[in-house]
Amino acid sequence: MKLLDGNELAGFIKERQAKQVRALRQAKRVFPVLAVVQTTDDPVIDTYVRMKKQYGADILVDVAVHKVSSAELMATIEALNGDESVHGIIIQLPLADTTQTQAAVDAVAPQKDVDGLGVDHIFDPATALAINWLAAGYNIVLKDKKIAIVGNGRLVGAPLAVLWQKSGYESTIFDSSSKDLAAQLKEYDVIVTATGVPGLITSEQLKDGAVVIDAGTAAEHGRVVGDVADDVRTRDDLTITPLKGGVGPLTVTALFDNVISAATATAKD
Repeated sequence: MKLLDGNELAGFIKERQAKQVRALRQAKRVFPVLAVVQTTDDPVIDTYVRMKKQYGADILVDVAVHKVSSAELMATIEALNGDESVHGIIIQLPLADTTQTQAAVDAVAPQKDVDGLGVDHIFDPATALAINWLAAGYNIVLKDKKIAIVGNGRLVGAPLAVLWQKSGYESTIFDSSSKDLAAQLKEYDVIVTATGVPGLITSEQLKDGAVVIDAGTAAEHGRVVGDVADDVRTRDDLTITPLKGGVGPLTVTALFDNVISAATATAKD
């Protein structure tokens, strides 16, 4: 079994990002700032936000957390859009009032929408970008390969299909309820799964030598699991993401790459 180690790649990219930020701060006097807008008071969400703050501190990107009420959400976004010192804005999901989600992500100015979730987004969503980096970093050949993307969500499946289509790679999109999913997946060389259905992808569904990238996350019996069943990881012929440290570490790295790009775009010659 060959493991696709996202932690290893993230470390290399993080070093490059730190150099970019130092150059921006020293040569261009641009001090990158990411604003995180949060309406939930949840320890799990707080942990994710702390991870972003720590990553930002490591590469000298300031991360400002705005924990506001649902009533204050849209006005906060509007204020941050108009604040020239803020280069990137993310809406920390889920929101306390989930009915606000689409309006909130669409309200973020496209040049600051570093999560790439708004209708007019410029940047690629971080998880899709992370998967693309993972494949490229481990020299996974996608050209002329049969690619399956299981899950068509706006965070992973849909934007990844668009990203790879732009690069000339065709993919077939399935969801967890697709008819004869098990039989159909057997035909594919590369499978990316992001449904959040634990154990959806089993060993018998995979052809010999397949590449499997598991970007699904769900809680099961008190632990975080992916879409791939345990029996898949007993096979030596597969190239696969590890149970931990696959796509996840690169997702945060990709988010900050978008922040750096947004900040760079504001630099004056």
